[in-house]
Amino acid sequence: MDMNRTVILAGGAGTRMGGCVPKQFINVNGKPLLQYSLEAVRDCECAGEVWIVAGEPWRGAVERMIKEAGISSRFRGLCDPGPERQVSVMNALTELMKEETAENSYVMVHDGARPLVSGELIRRCFEAAAGRDGAVPVLPVRDTVYRMEDGRLSGLLKRDQLAAGQAPEVFRLKPYYDANLALMPDQIMRIRGSAEPAVLAGMDIVVIPADERNIKITTQEDLAYLRYLLGGNV
Repeated sequence: MDMNRTVILAGGAGTRMGGCVPKQFINVNGKPLLQYSLEAVRDCECAGEVWIVAGEPWRGAVERMIKEAGISSRFRGLCDPGPERQVSVMNALTELMKEETAENSYVMVHDGARPLVSGELIRRCFEAAAGRDGAVPVLPVRDTVYRMEDGRLSGLLKRDQLAAGQAPEVFRLKPYYDANLALMPDQIMRIRGSAEPAVLAGMDIVVIPADERNIKITTQEDLAYLRYLLGGNV
């Protein structure tokens, strides 16, 4: 466990949800979304020590959730969010690299807006990453996917070569930090997925089956579906 670290991203504004509360702090069935992820990490010791990316106005709420989730003994610190998602990741990686054992560590990057992550998925990610540069859970693409140009269909993409990625994603810390550092300060602003810097750097990233329930909360419709999955009222 001492060689693994976890970063949970909870610094986003969640503007597509509307309202004044970022989505990771919305209460569903009596708990903020972020707390669900904290509890999953608590129940999976292989996730190791925990850092959380969160903005100043929400840090008090995060610290309360850490206590309520019973993960205080593994919590190591709060990191500043950046102007884009991957800058937030880089801010956290910079803190992790200060640790003495960083050279041989793996880091898991998770999104606080994916509350139904399971300890089983976390464990499988770390197991798959062992001896490789990383592991990413993916779902097969079921719909027909087209290429478009100028508002018209221009081609058909092969579904067996496509996948939809999820978090958590696990990477060898030092190569992943270097991959992100190589994109600073401008290219990193255009990165949209945590695994993209690793792919651009040629890291050896294996894919594993993802979890259909591990949905990302982005819209009000996602929130309604989450309540359904949890057995609450839609």
